[in-house]
Amino acid sequence: MKKLYLLFFIAILSVSVFAAETPAPETAADSASIQATESNPEDSLTDALEGDSVTEIAANLKVYLAENGVTLLLSILKAAAIFFIGRWIATLIVNLLYNAMKKAKVDPTLNKFVKNLLYTGLLAFVIISALTALGVSTTSAVAILGAAGLAVGLALGGTLSNFAAGVLMIIFKPIRVADFVEVGGATGTVKEIGIFNTIIAGPDNVRIIVPNSNVTGGNVTNYTANGTRRVDLVIGVSYEDDIKKAKEVMLAVLKEHPKVLDTPEPFVGVKELADSSVNYVVRPWCRAADYWDVYFAVTEQVKYALEANGLTIPFPQRDVHMITAPSAPAK
Repeated sequence: MKKLYLLFFIAILSVSVFAAETPAPETAADSASIQATESNPEDSLTDALEGDSVTEIAANLKVYLAENGVTLLLSILKAAAIFFIGRWIATLIVNLLYNAMKKAKVDPTLNKFVKNLLYTGLLAFVIISALTALGVSTTSAVAILGAAGLAVGLALGGTLSNFAAGVLMIIFKPIRVADFVEVGGATGTVKEIGIFNTIIAGPDNVRIIVPNSNVTGGNVTNYTANGTRRVDLVIGVSYEDDIKKAKEVMLAVLKEHPKVLDTPEPFVGVKELADSSVNYVVRPWCRAADYWDVYFAVTEQVKYALEANGLTIPFPQRDVHMITAPSAPAK
């Protein structure tokens, strides 16, 4: 059916062009009459609308249609053909681009935005072309639209920068939905990446909306991107306990935990000799999604294991020695 419409409008367009370019035979008298009455159709229409009464205006319009009716009809048909054919071609181009971007696995948000933006631009071009074919002057309209676009662009500078940042984020994907990130001064799980802003759920389930320009304009810390994370714990053991035994006990806890990865291998080592304890650094590896489970579980299980093996976790303490001053001699 669309092909039939296309052929129909092409035929109308061809007839209109042929009729416009092929002059009718004329006699000398007709030529003189045409030269006397030939004028700009727009001026003729303006003159026809001038009159002292409705009857006079109607008579002027009747004369105008008698002189320019065929030309006006051909212009309307030509404008209609340009509009419908142009809209069909614009839809075809947009759908082809949309399907190509979809096959290339472009982000759906960017794909839909590009589709709507391209269709709007093509449709505006088609409408301007149709109005030009109809005889309407579009030069001033285009200039006004350009000036309005410039004014809107200057007024929405921040919004446009957020839009540009959103497009870059969708293309390069520094963060994805469900990633745990730290961006723009906010920390949490990414829930939505929009064209203008990014929505993050904080650790306490607070909804945080971050402008995209803030995301791309600073450091982006993505805790989920690499798939695995290292848990860093510091455990203190008494100076009186066996250092080697304490290390073996903590390594055994890490190897028995189901969510601690074998590769990379867990590490336990002496970090420092502090004031009240020998501090060990305990570093198991786990999946990014299991980070907090491992953090809390290993801390608890290490304490129980140290106590079960006769080892102690000291707390800061200070010994105070009281020196009694000698009493003064009696007088």
